[in-house]
Amino acid sequence: MVASMTATKVSAETGEISADVRAWRELLARHADITCALDRALQAGHSLGMSEYEVLERLAELPNHSAKIAVVAKSVHLSQSALSRVIARLETDGLVTRDVCTQDRRAVIVCLTDEGLLRQHEARSTQREVLAERLHAPLVKSCEPAD
Repeated sequence: MVASMTATKVSAETGEISADVRAWRELLARHADITCALDRALQAGHSLGMSEYEVLERLAELPNHSAKIAVVAKSVHLSQSALSRVIARLETDGLVTRDVCTQDRRAVIVCLTDEGLLRQHEARSTQREVLAERLHAPLVKSCEPAD
């Protein structure tokens, strides 16, 4: 293990970047590329951002199409405040509702509406197409549409 760690260090003399740093930068670039492509396609076709779609999809996967906001936050990798803003936009558009949890009055339950389920279903093919196109394609490294 020590040998592999030594092999990936940045050389101060040559300015060479380690394999780990190159891999990290490529991962970040690929994430940015896919995120931009998803945002662009979902907004154009379905008036949804990527985070909004993710919340709708996670709720659609649940048996009752509802969950505590804290549970949804963990599954979509958003902070509580970022998720609250996404849910507020979805609620304004009539795609979700928020209710106080009857078992825990401090918790809030978010529930997918019929309109939200329909919008998620309509947008799913767009999301899947972008993922299929971008996950396995050469990295574009920009938010510009692929040619």
